[in-house]
Amino acid sequence: MVEFRLPPGLAEQARQFAAAGGVPVEPRLASTVVLMRPPFEVYLLRRVPTMAFAASMYVFPGGGVDPRDAAVLPDWAGPTPAQWAQRLRLEESVARSVVCAAVREVFEESGVLLAGADADTVVGDVSGADWERARLALIARETGFAEFLAGNGLVLRSDLLQPWSRWITPEFEPRRFDTYFFLAALPEGQVTRDVGGEADDTVWCAPAEAADGRFTMLPPTTHTLRELAAAGSIEAALAAAPDRDPADAIRPV
Repeated sequence: MVEFRLPPGLAEQARQFAAAGGVPVEPRLASTVVLMRPPFEVYLLRRVPTMAFAASMYVFPGGGVDPRDAAVLPDWAGPTPAQWAQRLRLEESVARSVVCAAVREVFEESGVLLAGADADTVVGDVSGADWERARLALIARETGFAEFLAGNGLVLRSDLLQPWSRWITPEFEPRRFDTYFFLAALPEGQVTRDVGGEADDTVWCAPAEAADGRFTMLPPTTHTLRELAAAGSIEAALAAAPDRDPADAIRPV
């Protein structure tokens, strides 16, 4: 068992939930991506104080699965949806949704796009005005991710993701998520940018430094950073991922 000290507000919330005999809400399916860049830094953003979940916390880019994430893509690189389903122990359509949500969310929240013109390429800089309009349309749910990729002649590069873990929000939280964590190296030629909206600060930081207490985080973020710090490098972390069981849910109590 790994122990964490909860922020005071969450600890009190947990005590009140237990005392009242609260009934937990059903967790929503979600994806999050740990972006990494040399020499070995991870990308974090701080959620704005007005957010209903994890307000003012430093997190990895991610969010809930959108129903349109299940759409069948015309082109898909890397493990097939059926192979992802086996790896994540999910139905194929659900596995496709989880992987699509991971790629979509990291684009929406960091401006990084894990896609290319074919299975062997990755797009370069996507910070221009046209890409920005497309990103905002995704956030506003004016277009689906499959539609966005097809309209730009892009292939989703699922091989750029490595599944790492799965966390389910504690029962006392009024908003709960069943979240799949993925690792991804920052593609060459791309840059993260402060895209605003749900975040008021962004930072690249070494995993060990990010987990040393300087940032306010929830346990899944801190624990993941400690695991990555122990791996020691981007290459070692990516190499370790296939030996992990990303479908084995971690349920903090």
